[in-house]
Amino acid sequence: MKLFKKLACATAVALSMGAVHAAPVLNDWVFNPTGGGFASGQEINEYLDVNGNAFIQINPTGGSSFSFTEHAVFNITQADSNGALFPVNYPGGNITAMFEATGTGNFSGSFSFSGGTIRMFQNPANNQYATTAGIYGANLGNEIAVFTVMAGGGGMVDASGSPTNNGQVTVFARAEAGGLDSGYFFRENGEDLSTESIMAFAFTNANTVSSPTDTLVDEVACEYAGFTGNGCNGSAYANTPTNFFVSNNGQFKLSEVPEPGSLALFGIAMLGAGVVTRRRAAKM
Repeated sequence: MKLFKKLACATAVALSMGAVHAAPVLNDWVFNPTGGGFASGQEINEYLDVNGNAFIQINPTGGSSFSFTEHAVFNITQADSNGALFPVNYPGGNITAMFEATGTGNFSGSFSFSGGTIRMFQNPANNQYATTAGIYGANLGNEIAVFTVMAGGGGMVDASGSPTNNGQVTVFARAEAGGLDSGYFFRENGEDLSTESIMAFAFTNANTVSSPTDTLVDEVACEYAGFTGNGCNGSAYANTPTNFFVSNNGQFKLSEVPEPGSLALFGIAMLGAGVVTRRRAAKM
């Protein structure tokens, strides 16, 4: 069964619980990695592929509770896992992203985000991601989209606060009209999404990085997160229970903006869609 049908089922459940006019994920939208417009863009069946690394700082707040901050960098090289890499098929279409957010959680329980920002960039020069250019090469070129992270989402953590092995992390975000640059994101009928408010949903798998590279530590922990502990003060870096790196890979989807009364239940429907996607990928 196609994802859209599964999503329709999940949305129907939300509707039965009292939500109205829950909006679907966008399918068959168009993305142009160089900002060259609709005609030369690529049809996106479901999602953009994302992969990257995050530095997480945890602050125990009493009992089993904690607060956290996360700083992450991402590379976006293709859509729908189709192998049609953007820098190859769209010279100058190297897409990256920066993510920073805060939230709260419980050890051996769940965590959720309270707010943050996702910024996407189009770098005309390829092969600069994972270097010392900019911040890990993730914030170079044209800023093409800014999303505000919404309260909610999150995932499960172990007793130390680290995401459970290969754990699913979900982020809900929203861009107001003007938050997307023109020429990059389009509906299937050619309408430029830069004139609209739009939702974004990111589903990523997170795993602890036991030995992050010196470049990753310098660029993401020391520079981006402003960390001053081990690895940033002349001593060797090592993960600790309160400061650690994770790797992320997953999907970035767009959606209509649901009505306020249906947003929470729509989030449940989106989580169901993420589960369906993971199960389908596992069968491939």
